[in-house]
Amino acid sequence: MNQDPNLLVGFGSNDDAGVYRITDEIAIITTADFITPPVDDPFLFGQIAAANAISDVYAMGGKPLTCLNLVGFPSKKLSPGILHGIVAGALEKITESGAVLAGGHTTEDDEPKFGLSVVGVVHPEKIWTNSNARPGDALLLTKPIGSGVLFNANRKKLVSQEAMTECTDILITLNKIASEVMQDFEIHSVTDITGFGLAGHSFEVARASQVTFKIMVDSLPIMREALEMYKKGINTGMNSSNRELVKEIALFKKAFPPWHQEILYDPQTSGGLMVSLPANQSETLLKTLHKHGVKRACIIGNVIELQDRTYLVFE
Repeated sequence: MNQDPNLLVGFGSNDDAGVYRITDEIAIITTADFITPPVDDPFLFGQIAAANAISDVYAMGGKPLTCLNLVGFPSKKLSPGILHGIVAGALEKITESGAVLAGGHTTEDDEPKFGLSVVGVVHPEKIWTNSNARPGDALLLTKPIGSGVLFNANRKKLVSQEAMTECTDILITLNKIASEVMQDFEIHSVTDITGFGLAGHSFEVARASQVTFKIMVDSLPIMREALEMYKKGINTGMNSSNRELVKEIALFKKAFPPWHQEILYDPQTSGGLMVSLPANQSETLLKTLHKHGVKRACIIGNVIELQDRTYLVFE
């Protein structure tokens, strides 16, 4: 297949977005993402969906510039006010990111779907990819995990209001500050944790980089009540496929009960950035993130030489 040399990151690498070089100093980042409602509140749904879509630009080291709304909406079932609330929530996050809403497209659908197509900008030599993690790196995660099981448990009214408020507050938080802080460090690889869960996205980066990730399960930042929900037997529709994705390449060196292992496969929406960088910079980055308000960031493991096609080690 003919490849344009200016396509610096394409679909072949499973990266978070595509990157195309315009000049020696400017490349554009292009991405699109949309979701079904994880919450009933239209404004909150718009906020979460927008933060989720814009995150791909931050994961590539870029700055978002323009956004287009992507809407599927059952206009015969739901009032225009609901759609207005969704778009208003998204616009708040778009504005907070420094980008502008330039338009969009709406289609009739059986259930609401909403997201964004986002264009950003990055220097061609400062792109963060998912394929450059190196042995000796530390692994850092900027947001806690567990939103998938919390949303499912909330539908059964098993989660406290405090836990759900904390969860949605985390999800509507842009990865903007984390990405900006990271610009001052020697970042080797980045991805954002979304639908494949921590295990699936870690596998993508480890495989692309041909290394092994050692992840300290007890060090993972986890949302309030998420483990409790798994212990009660609540799960998600994605956990089994995410578990299947890594079962042949993952090793547990410590015995965790099955319900505890499930948090590794929990599908995230608008998750945090997982970063690999030189170990001697990791504590400084962590302290700087905390200082700038990214309070739940944690060092979660390290990178070693590839261990006989075992890309993930959980201990």
